[in-house]
Amino acid sequence: MINLKLLQAIIRPEKSTEVLSELKEAGFPAVTKLDVAGRGKQRGVKVGNIHYDELPKELLLIVLEDQDKEDVVKIIMKTVKSGKDGSYGDGKIFVSEVEEAYTISSQTKGL
Repeated sequence: MINLKLLQAIIRPEKSTEVLSELKEAGFPAVTKLDVAGRGKQRGVKVGNIHYDELPKELLLIVLEDQDKEDVVKIIMKTVKSGKDGSYGDGKIFVSEVEEAYTISSQTKGL
């Protein structure tokens, strides 16, 4: 039985194209991308007198085999990190179990 994972990466929109390119080059072309908005621990950002409660982000959804999880996490971390030490708002990656996957066109189980 193949152990599947769902990787959800919330990243800066300006990093999206580069991340997708790096993933494709590494052999992971299947990604779902959504435009989302939200805030992290920093509770938004204040610019002058204006407080932006929700910031635009991209949500990448990737279903992959457990053995590929570490490679994909490393690619995303390396590509998204701002500067040498990173900064608030670079994003988050969440990994969870996938019980089953089905391909609708062929009606087969699995990736």
